[in-house]
Amino acid sequence: MALKQQMKQSLGMTMTPQLQQAIKILQMSVLELQQEVNNELVENPTLEEVHDEMNQRSSDTEKKDGPESKEADNQLTLDEKQAYSQLENSDWGQSKIRTTKNTPIDSGAQYEQILSKPSTLFDHLMWQFRMLSTSTEELLIAEEVVGNLNEDGYLQVDITDLATELKQDLSSIEAILYKIQRFDPSGVAARDLEECLLIQYEMLDEDDEVEVIIKNHLKELETKNYVAISKALELPLNRTISLCQVVHSMEPKPGRAFQTNDAQYFVPDIYVVKLADKFAVVLNEDGIPRLKVSDDYKQQLDSGKFTGDTKSYIRDKLKGAHWLLKSIYQRQRTIYRVTECILEKQKEFFEEGPSALKPMILKDVAIALELHESTISRVTTNKFVHTPHGIFELKYFFNSAIRRSDGEGDMASSSVKLQIKELITTENTKKPLSDQKIVDILKLSNINIARRTVAKYRESLGILPSSKRKKYF
Repeated sequence: MALKQQMKQSLGMTMTPQLQQAIKILQMSVLELQQEVNNELVENPTLEEVHDEMNQRSSDTEKKDGPESKEADNQLTLDEKQAYSQLENSDWGQSKIRTTKNTPIDSGAQYEQILSKPSTLFDHLMWQFRMLSTSTEELLIAEEVVGNLNEDGYLQVDITDLATELKQDLSSIEAILYKIQRFDPSGVAARDLEECLLIQYEMLDEDDEVEVIIKNHLKELETKNYVAISKALELPLNRTISLCQVVHSMEPKPGRAFQTNDAQYFVPDIYVVKLADKFAVVLNEDGIPRLKVSDDYKQQLDSGKFTGDTKSYIRDKLKGAHWLLKSIYQRQRTIYRVTECILEKQKEFFEEGPSALKPMILKDVAIALELHESTISRVTTNKFVHTPHGIFELKYFFNSAIRRSDGEGDMASSSVKLQIKELITTENTKKPLSDQKIVDILKLSNINIARRTVAKYRESLGILPSSKRKKYF
């Protein structure tokens, strides 16, 4: 069997750097796009920011097929042209897009709504220690102890290792730790839950049985097995429940009050607003610099002023600039089209709210827009839309279907989760609803799902099972 060489011509799509850039930009959020555009303005001398909106439109949209664009297109390889043709959709013009540049959207936060920085657990504890001691050596030890507390207020370092590191006696470390543990909040700097609760017990001066419960029955306390605790203590059940109530009133996470839990603020990539009696899609372009390709560099390149490596460098930069503009344009209009399609298919959601969400999958939008499912997935990932009912990730609108037994139409899984959450929120806390009971209640609304499905949805909502939701007092 002999080895032979032969030439074969075939067509195929290659992932060129330009196509990779287009895909990367398609996946970016509005904040990431702002950063990318600012970086390109610094790195690419042929890109310019347009401050006049009208000039920008003529540069970025109306002239996209002008001579300079054709010049850049002539530099493209056959593979690049084929790849770009996959992205381009010429029958859908920029003029149809509403943006925050031409549609006023009031979403800015006022300065008076911005809070000052809250006090941290470290600051609070060190302030108390400075009121107690001015010794430089003790302050150093205290800073090391307090600096090794986690956000719940528990000590995360072995004091023996701390003594070795600071070259101090273990007794000195323990003495300072003892003082800190008696600071406010009570139980801070404990090494485990039992120690934390015992410190608080000491400060509360409660009955001895409370100490016994903390030392020996924390597991039963967690599962609310008060009968077992009652038998072990040889006390009436009512008395046992009363003692357990004291333990439940303690703070298992002393540092909780100092956790900032700052709200996460998302910048919407797109708005759905109601104008007159109709909903409209508005792209968020605030903060994104308007770009155009420098006329000076194009003219100097055409005049032959640049030669050799300089000419190649400028040509590559011009080509990159055109691709960047096309990629941004493609990103904006693809997001716009996808949101318009979601608005059309989920109109009841925008009218009524999350309870009216319909089942929908990526394939539904992909078929409607004649795009690949992977493109829809990239567009909807890490993109947020501002609606009359709040800010949602675009992926929120894609849900699996739950069939109704009466044949009236499928429900979205998110709507079922919402119903489960509402049922548990309004339940009798002394007789919480079991998963099977929730199944039976949903059947009355012609929603047939298995008990394990209810359990899965409940866990995804962060809701405990009925045995742990039950309250005795």
